[in-house]
Amino acid sequence: MGLVTFPALIDAHVHLREPGGEHKEEIATGTAAALAGGIVAVLDMPNNTPPVVDGASLAGKERLFRGKARCDYGLFLGAGDEAAPAEARRAAALKLYLTPTFGPLRLQSLGGLLRAFELWPGDRPIAVHAEGLSMAIPIGLAQLTGKPVHICHVARADEIALVRVAKARGAPVSCEVTPHHLFLTRADADRLGPFGVMKPPLGEADDVAALWRNLELVDLVASDHAPHTEGEKRQPNPPPGVPGVETMLSLLLDAVHEGRLTLDRVVELLHDGPQRVYGVVAPESGVEVDLAGRRVVRGTELHSKSGWTPFEGWQLHGVVRRVRLRGRIVFEDGEVLAPPGYGRPLQRAG
Repeated sequence: MGLVTFPALIDAHVHLREPGGEHKEEIATGTAAALAGGIVAVLDMPNNTPPVVDGASLAGKERLFRGKARCDYGLFLGAGDEAAPAEARRAAALKLYLTPTFGPLRLQSLGGLLRAFELWPGDRPIAVHAEGLSMAIPIGLAQLTGKPVHICHVARADEIALVRVAKARGAPVSCEVTPHHLFLTRADADRLGPFGVMKPPLGEADDVAALWRNLELVDLVASDHAPHTEGEKRQPNPPPGVPGVETMLSLLLDAVHEGRLTLDRVVELLHDGPQRVYGVVAPESGVEVDLAGRRVVRGTELHSKSGWTPFEGWQLHGVVRRVRLRGRIVFEDGEVLAPPGYGRPLQRAG
């Protein structure tokens, strides 16, 4: 196979670090990395500094994206113990953090969790960071309330088994997995040292095998692009997270080359799934990829500001040659052509 054209591909889980973390990544650099990776729209998480939890903080972030985003975008709202956010209609979804991760947002009371479910409108999903035992809580609330819950970055065999049971019983539950949880194991974490520190942590080989074996349950693949500087990662207590928006498509296409995925399934995971789960409409776009092309991943050649990757030196099949977004060529042969501010907010279905 040679050149193929994909429809608009969406990364439904990124952390572009503005406001408050511009030394790690900026909206302009993160969305440039997205386009270079064949991604024409991103959904950005709310654990910024300050966190995006109300109308004022959401408006401030909207202004930043309007002026800086090179690709299209949607924004999450976060909820803490104080109150559930009121600006639901402008957000892609509500994000709840039930286990410790990077940033100030974390729900630590049952009352806060119940208020979030009560006040969030039922036509918008509630995305959840929950690991291990805590995954049962939002799944149970989805069953009780009927409100759609999306489980982010499922990483363990028992977690995907729980998703299977929930879906079989009709719970309004969807889930995602990340490329690093599909392609890396705890052995890689040991090899990578601080650059392999992430949340959820990398699993054992059996966990990775379980994710692949149950991939039909997965609604979408998302990068959880979470860059930090090399200096931060080398600290005694490195922050969790790895960059990934620019390598996600190539990793999945390498799996196609190996016979582990089909091209149709890639479209389902990066185009159909994000639209269905989040109720957004993908923009008019075409992503031209040379399936016969090969690339060697080098962190210094990526467009992310972080300058490193856990996939350093990997040889992957599938090279993004050209990306069109709303009739304009925004990436071609290694060069990002979209200026800051070209990106638009994703529209909602209906």
